Amino acid sequence: MNDTVLVTGATGFIAQHCIVQLLEAGYNVRGTARSTDRNAEVKAILAASLSTAAKSHLDERFQIVTADLTSDEGWSAAVAGCKFVQHVASPFPRKVPKNSDELIRPAREGVLRVLRAASDAGVERVVLTSSLAAVTYGHEQDHVFTEADWSNIDSSHIGAYEKSKTLAERAAWEFMASRNAGSRLELVAINPGLVLGPLLSSDWGTSGELVKLILDGAYPAVPNVYFSMVDVRDVAAAHLAAMTVPEAAGQRFICAEGGHSMREVAAILAERIGPLGFKVTTRKMPDSVMRAIALFDKTAKLAINNLGNNHRFDTSSIRHTLAWTPRPLEDMVVSMAESMITHGVVKPKT
Repeated sequence: MNDTVLVTGATGFIAQHCIVQLLEAGYNVRGTARSTDRNAEVKAILAASLSTAAKSHLDERFQIVTADLTSDEGWSAAVAGCKFVQHVASPFPRKVPKNSDELIRPAREGVLRVLRAASDAGVERVVLTSSLAAVTYGHEQDHVFTEADWSNIDSSHIGAYEKSKTLAERAAWEFMASRNAGSRLELVAINPGLVLGPLLSSDWGTSGELVKLILDGAYPAVPNVYFSMVDVRDVAAAHLAAMTVPEAAGQRFICAEGGHSMREVAAILAERIGPLGFKVTTRKMPDSVMRAIALFDKTAKLAINNLGNNHRFDTSSIRHTLAWTPRPLEDMVVSMAESMITHGVVKPKT
């Protein structure tokens, strides 16, 4: 296969899993990063996760090029000759930013830069990594969410990250609606929940913060916080299918296995990882204590909108159209924890 795919944010957690699956499927992959200094590092990370056959073609089928979401420079060259684009890169903070524009501007302007460059270069389809954050926030809890729903950016119960993902995806669809009739570009959006699953390196990103906090014993009890969770390998598989399934064009897909609490995650870690030398608490933290912690703990503040709020959603579209079946919670939690131990992100206390 000679088709080339551009994957933005090639140093990131989700992007590297997407690249691995693309290389295994025989595609040529061009990854973007802010500089090419990490080319050898990324290749080494990928090589450790590839089959022997895919690894033997890594040098000829993968390269990193320079492109930054905050600048026009480099994007025309990055998409030149590509049949598909997987736009994965987007700011994802570990702490609440002082100014929401720190997230909103690069997310929205970045996706427009990628779409303009892709359209000008004759790319056939862009798969956008959006988020459930663009679907479920700022609404009443008693609701089953579908792809027709959008987060309410005017709500007091929505944060900067959720706004950035909502506004970026809306900007992408508005761009697609404004194109001239001669453009052949198609767009698909994948909207994953909290992404768990195996790390490929010691960079756990924001997605791994949940598992790391529990294994580190950061809190004396586990808050009643819920997240819609999905395995990173299943997110990458959804991107790959969305790239080529004809019926996916023009659609967005909720991509999550289900809604789960931190206490469910802690219970799995206590049973499966605790015996390896980790003291994992499963005690419930009162909601009032979590709210108090969030006043001075910026990481806790990111999760406060999910306190006691287990979103319900319909995943029939992604399962049917993309023939997608997610891994269960235990698989994604244990694989992330084990890879964190392997890469030295967490260490046993005893």
